[in-house]
Amino acid sequence: MKRQLYTADHEAFRETVRTFLAKEVLPHYEQWEKDGIVAREAWRAAGRQGLLGLAVDEEYGGGGNPDFRYSAVLAEEFTRAGAPGIALGLHNDIIGPYLTSLATEEQKRRWLPGFCTGELITAIAMTEPGAGSDLQGIRTSAEDRGDHWVLNGSKTFISNGILADLVIVVAKTTPEGGAHGLSLLVVERGMEGFERGRNLDKIGQKSQDTAELFFHDVRVPKENLLGELNGAFVYLMTNLAQERMAIAVAGIAAAEHLLEITTRYVKEREAFGRPLARLQHIRFEIAEMATECAVTRTFLDRCIVDHSNGELDAVHASMAKWWATELQKRVADRCLQLHGGYGYMAEFPVARAFTDGRIQTIYGGTTEIMKEIIGRSLLG
Repeated sequence: MKRQLYTADHEAFRETVRTFLAKEVLPHYEQWEKDGIVAREAWRAAGRQGLLGLAVDEEYGGGGNPDFRYSAVLAEEFTRAGAPGIALGLHNDIIGPYLTSLATEEQKRRWLPGFCTGELITAIAMTEPGAGSDLQGIRTSAEDRGDHWVLNGSKTFISNGILADLVIVVAKTTPEGGAHGLSLLVVERGMEGFERGRNLDKIGQKSQDTAELFFHDVRVPKENLLGELNGAFVYLMTNLAQERMAIAVAGIAAAEHLLEITTRYVKEREAFGRPLARLQHIRFEIAEMATECAVTRTFLDRCIVDHSNGELDAVHASMAKWWATELQKRVADRCLQLHGGYGYMAEFPVARAFTDGRIQTIYGGTTEIMKEIIGRSLLG
Protein backbone atom coordinates (compact mmCIF):
# COMPACT_ATOMS: atom_id res chain seq x y z
CA MET A 1 0.00 0.00 0.00
CA LYS A 2 1.32 3.40 -0.94
CA ARG A 3 1.88 5.57 2.10
CA GLN A 4 -0.02 8.85 2.10
CA LEU A 5 1.70 10.32 5.13
CA TYR A 6 4.49 12.34 3.54
CA THR A 7 4.61 15.28 1.14
CA ALA A 8 7.32 16.13 -1.38
CA ASP A 9 8.98 18.30 1.30
CA HIS A 10 9.21 15.35 3.66
CA GLU A 11 10.73 13.17 0.96
CA ALA A 12 13.26 15.90 0.11
CA PHE A 13 14.20 15.96 3.78
CA ARG A 14 14.58 12.16 3.65
CA GLU A 15 17.20 12.54 0.92
CA THR A 16 19.05 15.07 3.09
CA VAL A 17 19.07 12.61 5.97
CA ARG A 18 20.33 9.79 3.75
CA THR A 19 23.14 12.01 2.43
CA PHE A 20 24.10 12.92 5.98
CA LEU A 21 24.17 9.26 7.03
CA ALA A 22 26.30 8.28 4.05
CA LYS A 23 28.80 11.08 4.59
CA GLU A 24 28.96 11.74 8.32
CA VAL A 25 27.79 8.57 10.08
CA LEU A 26 28.26 5.27 8.28
CA PRO A 27 32.00 5.72 7.46
CA HIS A 28 32.71 6.18 11.18
CA TYR A 29 30.09 3.96 12.79
CA GLU A 30 32.22 0.86 13.34
CA GLN A 31 34.82 2.95 15.15
CA TRP A 32 32.15 4.52 17.33
CA GLU A 33 30.87 1.06 18.20
CA LYS A 34 34.37 0.06 19.30
CA ASP A 35 34.86 3.30 21.23
CA GLY A 36 31.48 3.04 22.93
CA ILE A 37 30.68 6.65 22.06
CA VAL A 38 29.89 8.87 19.08
CA ALA A 39 32.35 11.60 18.10
CA ARG A 40 31.14 15.07 19.07
CA GLU A 41 31.92 16.26 15.54
CA ALA A 42 29.02 14.11 14.30
CA TRP A 43 26.65 16.17 16.44
CA ARG A 44 28.08 19.42 15.09
CA ALA A 45 27.72 18.04 11.57
CA ALA A 46 24.07 17.22 12.29
CA GLY A 47 23.60 20.79 13.45
CA ARG A 48 25.15 22.19 10.29
CA GLN A 49 22.85 19.99 8.23
CA GLY A 50 19.78 21.28 10.05
CA LEU A 51 18.91 17.97 11.69
CA LEU A 52 18.84 19.33 15.25
CA GLY A 53 16.12 21.46 16.76
CA LEU A 54 13.63 20.80 13.98
CA ALA A 55 10.77 22.16 16.08
CA VAL A 56 12.75 24.98 17.75
CA ASP A 57 11.80 28.53 16.70
CA GLU A 58 14.01 30.02 14.01
CA GLU A 59 14.99 32.94 16.26
CA TYR A 60 16.97 30.47 18.39
CA GLY A 61 18.56 28.75 15.39
CA GLY A 62 16.05 25.93 14.92
CA GLY A 63 14.01 24.70 11.99
CA GLY A 64 10.83 26.37 13.18
CA ASN A 65 8.69 23.43 12.08
CA PRO A 66 6.82 21.41 14.75
CA ASP A 67 5.55 18.87 12.18
CA PHE A 68 6.41 15.52 13.79
CA ARG A 69 6.57 13.87 10.37
CA TYR A 70 10.07 15.28 9.92
CA SER A 71 11.14 13.58 13.14
CA ALA A 72 9.51 10.38 11.88
CA VAL A 73 11.56 10.56 8.67
CA LEU A 74 14.72 11.03 10.74
CA ALA A 75 13.89 8.03 12.93
CA GLU A 76 13.04 5.83 9.94
CA GLU A 77 16.27 6.58 8.08
CA PHE A 78 18.58 6.19 11.06
CA THR A 79 16.88 2.89 11.89
CA ARG A 80 17.17 1.59 8.34
CA ALA A 81 20.85 2.55 8.33
CA GLY A 82 21.39 0.53 11.51
CA ALA A 83 22.79 3.60 13.27
CA PRO A 84 20.88 4.20 16.52
CA GLY A 85 24.04 5.23 18.37
CA ILE A 86 23.83 8.92 17.51
CA ALA A 87 20.70 9.71 19.48
CA LEU A 88 19.23 12.62 17.54
CA GLY A 89 15.72 11.45 18.40
CA LEU A 90 16.45 11.67 22.13
CA HIS A 91 17.79 15.19 21.66
CA ASN A 92 15.04 16.46 19.33
CA ASP A 93 11.91 14.59 20.33
CA ILE A 94 12.38 13.85 24.01
CA ILE A 95 14.54 16.65 25.42
CA GLY A 96 13.52 19.35 22.94
CA PRO A 97 9.88 19.70 24.06
CA TYR A 98 10.92 20.33 27.66
CA LEU A 99 13.10 23.24 26.57
CA THR A 100 10.71 24.76 24.03
CA SER A 101 7.58 24.52 26.22
CA LEU A 102 8.95 25.07 29.74
CA ALA A 103 12.07 27.24 29.46
CA THR A 104 11.92 30.94 30.23
CA GLU A 105 13.01 33.42 27.59
CA GLU A 106 16.38 33.76 29.32
CA GLN A 107 16.82 29.97 29.42
CA LYS A 108 15.88 29.63 25.76
CA ARG A 109 18.48 32.19 24.72
CA ARG A 110 21.06 30.49 26.91
CA TRP A 111 20.49 26.91 25.78
CA LEU A 112 18.60 26.60 22.48
CA PRO A 113 21.20 28.01 20.05
CA GLY A 114 23.76 25.41 21.18
CA PHE A 115 21.03 22.77 21.18
CA CYS A 116 20.48 23.46 17.48
CA THR A 117 24.14 23.62 16.44
CA GLY A 118 25.14 20.41 18.23
CA GLU A 119 27.51 22.27 20.55
CA LEU A 120 25.16 21.50 23.45
CA ILE A 121 24.28 17.80 23.73
CA THR A 122 21.42 16.95 26.07
CA ALA A 123 20.15 14.17 28.33
CA ILE A 124 17.31 13.60 30.77
CA ALA A 125 18.04 11.86 34.07
CA MET A 126 15.02 10.16 35.56
CA THR A 127 15.91 6.51 36.17
CA GLU A 128 17.71 5.59 39.40
CA PRO A 129 19.20 2.30 40.62
CA GLY A 130 16.02 1.70 42.63
CA ALA A 131 13.44 3.61 40.59
CA GLY A 132 12.52 3.32 36.93
CA SER A 133 8.89 3.77 35.91
CA ASP A 134 7.88 4.33 39.56
CA LEU A 135 8.37 8.06 40.00
CA GLN A 136 7.40 7.88 43.66
CA GLY A 137 10.56 5.86 44.25
CA ILE A 138 12.90 8.67 43.16
CA ARG A 139 15.39 9.51 45.91
CA THR A 140 17.53 12.18 44.24
CA SER A 141 16.69 15.35 46.16
CA ALA A 142 17.25 19.08 45.95
CA GLU A 143 17.27 21.31 49.01
CA ASP A 144 16.27 24.96 48.70
CA ARG A 145 19.11 27.23 49.84
CA GLY A 146 17.65 30.59 48.88
CA ASP A 147 19.34 31.55 45.62
CA HIS A 148 20.24 27.98 44.65
CA TRP A 149 19.39 24.32 45.10
CA VAL A 150 21.73 21.72 46.59
CA LEU A 151 21.30 18.53 44.58
CA ASN A 152 22.23 15.07 45.85
CA GLY A 153 21.62 11.61 44.43
CA SER A 154 22.43 9.35 41.52
CA LYS A 155 20.93 8.26 38.23
CA THR A 156 21.59 5.29 35.96
CA PHE A 157 20.95 4.12 32.38
CA ILE A 158 21.19 7.73 31.19
CA SER A 159 21.43 7.94 27.41
CA ASN A 160 23.98 10.57 26.27
CA GLY A 161 25.23 10.50 29.85
CA ILE A 162 28.91 10.85 28.92
CA LEU A 163 28.51 13.38 26.12
CA ALA A 164 25.77 15.50 27.67
CA ASP A 165 26.52 19.17 28.34
CA LEU A 166 23.06 19.80 29.73
CA VAL A 167 21.14 17.27 31.84
CA ILE A 168 17.53 17.69 32.90
CA VAL A 169 17.43 16.02 36.33
CA VAL A 170 14.22 14.82 37.97
CA ALA A 171 14.63 15.54 41.67
CA LYS A 172 12.51 15.54 44.79
CA THR A 173 12.00 19.14 45.94
CA THR A 174 9.09 18.52 48.33
CA PRO A 175 9.81 15.29 50.26
CA GLU A 176 6.23 14.77 51.42
CA GLY A 177 4.82 15.34 47.94
CA GLY A 178 5.52 11.89 46.47
CA ALA A 179 5.37 11.92 42.69
CA HIS A 180 3.86 15.40 42.87
CA GLY A 181 6.83 16.75 44.82
CA LEU A 182 9.26 16.43 41.91
CA SER A 183 10.87 19.22 39.91
CA LEU A 184 13.11 19.49 36.85
CA LEU A 185 16.56 20.99 37.47
CA VAL A 186 19.02 21.63 34.67
CA VAL A 187 22.57 20.57 35.53
CA GLU A 188 25.30 21.81 33.22
CA ARG A 189 28.70 20.38 32.38
CA GLY A 190 31.36 21.60 34.80
CA MET A 191 29.13 22.18 37.81
CA GLU A 192 31.06 21.24 40.94
CA GLY A 193 29.93 17.92 42.40
CA PHE A 194 28.46 16.64 39.12
CA GLU A 195 30.31 13.45 38.19
CA ARG A 196 29.87 10.77 35.55
CA GLY A 197 30.38 7.12 36.35
CA ARG A 198 30.88 4.26 33.94
CA ASN A 199 29.96 4.29 30.30
CA LEU A 200 27.79 1.22 30.72
CA ASP A 201 28.54 -1.91 28.68
CA LYS A 202 25.31 -2.85 26.91
CA ILE A 203 24.50 -5.82 24.68
CA GLY A 204 23.47 -3.49 21.84
CA GLN A 205 23.64 0.13 20.69
CA LYS A 206 27.29 0.10 21.73
CA SER A 207 28.09 3.54 20.32
CA GLN A 208 25.26 5.21 22.23
CA ASP A 209 26.90 6.30 25.49
CA THR A 210 24.79 5.29 28.47
CA ALA A 211 26.07 6.28 31.88
CA GLU A 212 25.70 6.51 35.61
CA LEU A 213 25.49 10.08 36.93
CA PHE A 214 26.29 11.25 40.46
CA PHE A 215 25.40 14.49 42.21
CA HIS A 216 27.27 15.44 45.37
CA ASP A 217 26.10 18.77 46.84
CA VAL A 218 25.76 20.26 43.37
CA ARG A 219 24.83 23.96 43.55
CA VAL A 220 22.13 24.46 40.94
CA PRO A 221 21.12 28.12 40.43
CA LYS A 222 17.47 28.96 40.86
CA GLU A 223 17.63 30.15 37.24
CA ASN A 224 18.04 26.49 36.23
CA LEU A 225 14.64 25.35 37.50
CA LEU A 226 12.76 24.22 34.38
CA GLY A 227 9.06 24.93 34.56
CA GLU A 228 7.18 25.30 37.85
CA LEU A 229 8.33 24.02 41.22
CA ASN A 230 6.94 20.51 41.86
CA GLY A 231 5.57 20.37 38.32
CA ALA A 232 7.74 17.54 36.98
CA PHE A 233 5.12 14.79 37.18
CA VAL A 234 2.70 16.60 34.87
CA TYR A 235 5.50 17.58 32.48
CA LEU A 236 6.82 14.02 32.30
CA MET A 237 3.38 12.59 31.61
CA THR A 238 2.71 15.22 28.95
CA ASN A 239 5.92 14.60 27.02
CA LEU A 240 5.91 10.81 27.24
CA ALA A 241 3.43 10.50 24.35
CA GLN A 242 5.95 11.95 21.89
CA GLU A 243 8.79 9.87 23.34
CA ARG A 244 6.75 6.71 22.88
CA MET A 245 5.77 7.68 19.37
CA ALA A 246 9.41 8.21 18.44
CA ILE A 247 10.26 4.75 19.77
CA ALA A 248 7.29 3.19 17.96
CA VAL A 249 8.29 4.79 14.65
CA ALA A 250 11.77 3.29 14.99
CA GLY A 251 10.18 -0.05 15.88
CA ILE A 252 8.09 -0.42 12.74
CA ALA A 253 10.91 0.94 10.56
CA ALA A 254 13.26 -1.70 11.99
CA ALA A 255 10.75 -4.50 11.43
CA GLU A 256 10.16 -3.46 7.81
CA HIS A 257 13.87 -3.19 7.10
CA LEU A 258 14.59 -6.60 8.62
CA LEU A 259 11.83 -8.06 6.48
CA GLU A 260 13.41 -6.54 3.34
CA ILE A 261 16.84 -7.91 4.24
CA THR A 262 15.50 -11.36 4.99
CA THR A 263 13.32 -11.51 1.88
CA ARG A 264 16.40 -10.90 -0.26
CA TYR A 265 18.42 -13.44 1.73
CA VAL A 266 15.94 -16.33 1.38
CA LYS A 267 15.73 -15.71 -2.37
CA GLU A 268 19.50 -16.06 -2.71
CA ARG A 269 20.33 -18.70 -0.09
CA GLU A 270 19.97 -22.31 -1.22
CA ALA A 271 19.24 -25.42 0.81
CA PHE A 272 18.55 -28.92 -0.50
CA GLY A 273 19.35 -27.73 -4.01
CA ARG A 274 16.89 -24.85 -4.22
CA PRO A 275 16.40 -21.34 -2.81
CA LEU A 276 14.96 -21.14 0.70
CA ALA A 277 12.16 -19.02 -0.75
CA ARG A 278 10.82 -22.12 -2.53
CA LEU A 279 10.03 -23.78 0.80
CA GLN A 280 6.44 -23.33 1.95
CA HIS A 281 7.41 -22.74 5.58
CA ILE A 282 9.68 -19.87 4.56
CA ARG A 283 6.96 -18.33 2.40
CA PHE A 284 4.51 -18.54 5.28
CA GLU A 285 6.99 -16.88 7.66
CA ILE A 286 7.57 -14.03 5.22
CA ALA A 287 3.83 -13.70 4.54
CA GLU A 288 3.03 -13.47 8.25
CA MET A 289 5.69 -10.85 8.95
CA ALA A 290 4.74 -8.79 5.89
CA THR A 291 1.10 -8.73 6.95
CA GLU A 292 1.90 -7.79 10.54
CA CYS A 293 4.17 -4.99 9.33
CA ALA A 294 1.55 -3.66 6.92
CA VAL A 295 -1.17 -3.59 9.56
CA THR A 296 1.13 -1.98 12.11
CA ARG A 297 2.38 0.60 9.61
CA THR A 298 -1.19 1.67 8.88
CA PHE A 299 -1.90 2.27 12.56
CA LEU A 300 1.42 4.03 13.16
CA ASP A 301 0.95 6.38 10.22
CA ARG A 302 -2.46 7.36 11.58
CA CYS A 303 -0.89 7.99 15.01
CA ILE A 304 1.82 10.15 13.42
CA VAL A 305 -0.83 12.28 11.69
CA ASP A 306 -2.83 12.64 14.90
CA HIS A 307 0.28 13.57 16.86
CA SER A 308 1.33 16.14 14.26
CA ASN A 309 -2.15 17.67 14.65
CA GLY A 310 -1.93 17.65 18.45
CA GLU A 311 -4.68 15.02 18.74
CA LEU A 312 -2.85 11.88 19.89
CA ASP A 313 -3.68 10.80 23.45
CA ALA A 314 -1.49 8.87 25.89
CA VAL A 315 -3.47 5.65 25.44
CA HIS A 316 -2.98 5.41 21.68
CA ALA A 317 0.68 6.41 22.04
CA SER A 318 1.03 3.51 24.50
CA MET A 319 -0.69 1.17 22.06
CA ALA A 320 1.69 2.25 19.31
CA LYS A 321 4.77 1.85 21.49
CA TRP A 322 3.74 -1.56 22.83
CA TRP A 323 2.67 -3.06 19.53
CA ALA A 324 5.41 -1.72 17.27
CA THR A 325 8.29 -2.60 19.59
CA GLU A 326 6.99 -6.07 20.36
CA LEU A 327 6.57 -6.61 16.61
CA GLN A 328 10.14 -5.43 16.09
CA LYS A 329 11.34 -7.96 18.66
CA ARG A 330 9.40 -10.83 17.07
CA VAL A 331 10.50 -9.95 13.54
CA ALA A 332 14.15 -9.63 14.58
CA ASP A 333 14.04 -13.06 16.19
CA ARG A 334 12.31 -14.73 13.23
CA CYS A 335 14.56 -13.05 10.65
CA LEU A 336 17.68 -14.10 12.53
CA GLN A 337 16.35 -17.68 12.57
CA LEU A 338 15.76 -17.60 8.81
CA HIS A 339 19.39 -16.53 8.31
CA GLY A 340 20.54 -19.68 10.08
CA GLY A 341 24.10 -19.64 11.38
CA TYR A 342 24.89 -16.47 9.45
CA GLY A 343 22.27 -14.63 11.46
CA TYR A 344 24.38 -15.20 14.56
CA MET A 345 27.42 -13.57 13.01
CA ALA A 346 28.06 -9.99 14.13
CA GLU A 347 28.89 -8.76 10.62
CA PHE A 348 25.37 -9.53 9.39
CA PRO A 349 22.93 -6.61 9.80
CA VAL A 350 20.27 -8.91 11.23
CA ALA A 351 22.53 -9.81 14.16
CA ARG A 352 23.15 -6.19 15.13
CA ALA A 353 19.49 -5.34 14.66
CA PHE A 354 18.62 -8.19 17.03
CA THR A 355 20.77 -6.79 19.87
CA ASP A 356 20.31 -3.09 19.10
CA GLY A 357 16.53 -3.39 19.07
CA ARG A 358 16.05 -5.44 22.22
CA ILE A 359 15.92 -2.32 24.42
CA GLN A 360 12.91 -0.98 22.53
CA THR A 361 10.35 -2.83 24.66
CA ILE A 362 12.04 -1.55 27.84
CA TYR A 363 12.97 2.13 27.62
CA GLY A 364 10.34 4.82 27.33
CA GLY A 365 8.10 2.63 29.48
CA THR A 366 8.08 -1.16 29.37
CA THR A 367 5.49 -3.17 27.48
CA GLU A 368 3.92 -4.05 30.82
CA ILE A 369 3.55 -0.36 31.71
CA MET A 370 1.99 0.31 28.30
CA LYS A 371 -0.58 -2.42 28.89
CA GLU A 372 -1.35 -1.03 32.34
CA ILE A 373 -1.99 2.45 30.90
CA ILE A 374 -4.29 1.02 28.24
CA GLY A 375 -6.07 -1.27 30.69
CA ARG A 376 -6.71 1.50 33.21
CA SER A 377 -8.21 3.68 30.49
CA LEU A 378 -10.69 0.95 29.65
CA LEU A 379 -11.43 -0.51 33.06
CA GLY A 380 -10.79 2.36 35.45
